[in-house]
Amino acid sequence: MPQITRLPFFVYPVTNMIRARAFYTDVLGLTEIANWDDQWVEFGLSAADAGPALALSSVMVGAEPGAQGGAVALESPDFDGMVTKLKDHGVAFAIEPMETSVCHFARFYDPDGNPIILHRLHG
Repeated sequence: MPQITRLPFFVYPVTNMIRARAFYTDVLGLTEIANWDDQWVEFGLSAADAGPALALSSVMVGAEPGAQGGAVALESPDFDGMVTKLKDHGVAFAIEPMETSVCHFARFYDPDGNPIILHRLHG
C-alpha cells in the first residue's frame, strides 16, 4: 500500500531572497545547504543535516508570501535565548511566548510575513 514516509521540507515564497537568506541564516541560525540562482534556496538545521528542513522560493507561480494558513515550526532547546535573539533583531511576535501543558510556544513572521512557530517540548 503506498504511503507517505517523511516530510522532506517546508517551502515559503519570498519577495526578496537576499533579505530572506539573511533572516534565516543570521537571525534563525539555519545553514544554507543548496542555492539555485537565488531563486530556490534550501536550509538545513546544520551543515551535517541530511536534507533541507525549509526551502525559500522567489519563483513559485501563484504563491503569495505571508499566507496565514500554515506555519513551519522550529524547535529550539534554548527557547528563552532564541526569543531574546529574535526580539533583539526587531522581530515582533503575533503570539507572545507562552507555555502550554506540553511545550513552550511562540509565533512570529519572517520579513515577507510568512508565519513561523518557535517551539520547545517539555522534558
